[in-house]
Amino acid sequence: MATHASSSWGPPRRRRHRLLFWALAAAALWLGWPVVRPALEIPLYGLRLATMPAPARLPVPVEGVRPRDLRDTWNAPRADGRRHEGIDIFARRNTAVLSATEGIVTRIGPNTLGGNTVWVMGPGRQMHYYAHLERYADLRPGQRIQAGMPLGYVGNSGNALGTPTHLHYGIYAAGGAINPYPLLAGR
Repeated sequence: MATHASSSWGPPRRRRHRLLFWALAAAALWLGWPVVRPALEIPLYGLRLATMPAPARLPVPVEGVRPRDLRDTWNAPRADGRRHEGIDIFARRNTAVLSATEGIVTRIGPNTLGGNTVWVMGPGRQMHYYAHLERYADLRPGQRIQAGMPLGYVGNSGNALGTPTHLHYGIYAAGGAINPYPLLAGR
């Protein structure tokens, strides 16, 4: 009776097949890297962002607005018993709204309260919410962006219609909304 060691179907043949499989897989990955790389770039960047610490300070995300021009409107009462989960940054219509952080654009589009909105996942998996935009910059969901890149332009869309033009800026962490004012004002 033949043993596995001497059998043509035994372990040595399986090892050769496994080695051949991995050699072919490595060759396919090497040859296909120009196609595979772009598909992996954003998910790998998202993992890197998630492991980065959340910022302790942020630039004001409206062009030309200085930290000393800000007012803390966090937690102010709103209709239907809601509280304000962000701050309002007042500026002229069509003033550029800039990303406060590097990140990935996760969502672009209107909603009832915020009107024209953009969401950006930044360092520490914080979600940065830009609302009441007049219009959007040239963006697409899944796009990697740097701090200071234009996201849109100040307006009063959504439930801000009829109010002075402004950006509603909110930050959401794992535990919920956080006050952006201290981060923007450097306090």
